[in-house]
Order: sequence, then structure tokens, then C-alpha cells
Amino acid sequence: MNKPGGPTAAAAAAAAQKQKNLLQRADTEISNLLENFGLMVNVARVQAADSLLKLVSELKQTAIFSNFASLNEHVEQRTMEFNLLAEKTNRMLAEIGEEAAASLKELESHYYSSMQRTTQSES
Repeated sequence: MNKPGGPTAAAAAAAAQKQKNLLQRADTEISNLLENFGLMVNVARVQAADSLLKLVSELKQTAIFSNFASLNEHVEQRTMEFNLLAEKTNRMLAEIGEEAAASLKELESHYYSSMQRTTQSES
């Protein structure tokens, strides 16, 4: 019937069942590994996206603040230009006022010494 030292049908069935159980456990463990790996990749994506958003935010702040320095410099330069222009305009207005006063004085002098005024006052 059975050879000595050879597997029996029950032992062969038990070995086959054990091998089937081991393969099922291996499949389950591999599935768990794949699922966990997928979760790790998703977490890594979220962390990478978060990191990227923080970097973009820092770059924007750096660009804004460095532009503020440039903008402030430009505003100061324009303010100085406008102040010089205002001084020049004030000097020009003062000269025009002096010329107008001198012309008015000259016109008054001509008016008071004119013949027409003297003849009107005599009438």
C-alpha cells in the first residue's frame, strides 16, 4: 500500500493545503504592501504639494518685498524730481511777479505823466 518513507495521501493533501494557505498569506501580505505603498505615495504627493505651495508663497513674498524696495527707491527719486520742479516753478513765478510789478510801476508812471490824464484832470 504505502511505501515506507513516502508521503501518504493525507500528508500530501496537508502539504498542498499548507502551500495554498502560504500562497494566500503571501497574496494578502503583498496586497497590504501595495496598499500601504499607495498610501505612502499619496502622502508624499500631499507633502510635496504642500512643500511646493510654501516655496511659491516664499518666492512671492520675496518678489513683493524686493519690489517694495525698488518701488520705494523710485518713489523717492520721483519725489526729489517733483520737489526740484516745484522750486523751479516758484522761482519762475517770483520772477514773473517782479516783472509784472515793474511793468505796472512803469505803466503807472506813464499814465500819471501822460497828456490824456493831465487834460482830463483839468477839465
